[in-house]
Amino acid sequence: MTRPIPYAPLLVSAETAVSETRSLRDLLRWAVGRFNAAGIFHGHGVDTAWDEAVFLMLEALALPVDQLEPYLDARLTEAERRRLAELVEARIETRKPSVYLVNKTYLQGLPFYVDERVIVPRSYISEILFSGVEGLWPDPSEVASVLDLCAGSACLAILAAQVFPLAEIHAVELSPEAAEVARINIADHGLEDRVTLHVGDLFAPLEGLRFDLILTNPPYVDAEGMGWLTPEHRHEPEMALAAGEDGMSVARRILAEGRDHLTPRGGMLAEVGRLRPAVEAEAPDLPLLWIDTEQSRGETFWISAEAWSAASSAESERKAAGAGKPRPARKPPKS
Repeated sequence: MTRPIPYAPLLVSAETAVSETRSLRDLLRWAVGRFNAAGIFHGHGVDTAWDEAVFLMLEALALPVDQLEPYLDARLTEAERRRLAELVEARIETRKPSVYLVNKTYLQGLPFYVDERVIVPRSYISEILFSGVEGLWPDPSEVASVLDLCAGSACLAILAAQVFPLAEIHAVELSPEAAEVARINIADHGLEDRVTLHVGDLFAPLEGLRFDLILTNPPYVDAEGMGWLTPEHRHEPEMALAAGEDGMSVARRILAEGRDHLTPRGGMLAEVGRLRPAVEAEAPDLPLLWIDTEQSRGETFWISAEAWSAASSAESERKAAGAGKPRPARKPPKS
């Protein structure tokens, strides 16, 4: 039996797109077709080929990325069309996420500089900060100190400065290269006097400081997951993703040390991806509150210092009671 020749979509070259299109609408249609045909992964701030094309082109044209309609039928100059076509081709050929190509991303409407020295910011914690989940922390004006642990680009530290206007903000990042990007963002937002950046390993650089709020989005990809990364994810720093064989190498240390860096009224908000079963197995006595967001289910938890201390005290009492019990007599060996 003769197998029919599969239908092949018509895809024109970038040069043809530059010479024959005129409006932003024309070029967006071409870009979406190219992205779909190339099978690129969307997941660094966008979910579809259309969203990625819109973001890439509006940002490259220095237009508001959330206002497409006023510009959709605007006529583009040849230089603009050529630049946009080059970015589309670069996105396909390099598999770099669009935010790296234009060095810009947005969280909660705020712009952040990014490049391949940092992971692309996409933490669910940003949504929780701005949604104001009731009962997690007191009135924002009463929060005096915040720590962004594993800060990367410092986006969470900067967002925290918006939400908690009177708080002193600290950010800790292990990678000196990522810390350079964090400094750019802190300066861009005029927060040099409010955000203190530390370069070091988790709590080590903090010299006993305690905080009303710890925010942390540590590396949490396990060894198997690292093997399944898309080409787009492989442009991100490995140390910002990889967390050992079980994905818990960093989270485990945070669970062990975090309570000692909270004020008595404080708490920690941590994003751990799909590690919920592993986290609960690691700390079965902690009353963790798992928080859902618009795009996640059970990937972020909250624990207050009060609940953490109570659970730790109860565990210590159980261990002490167990240690005080007489050991059962050993049976004599059978003759």
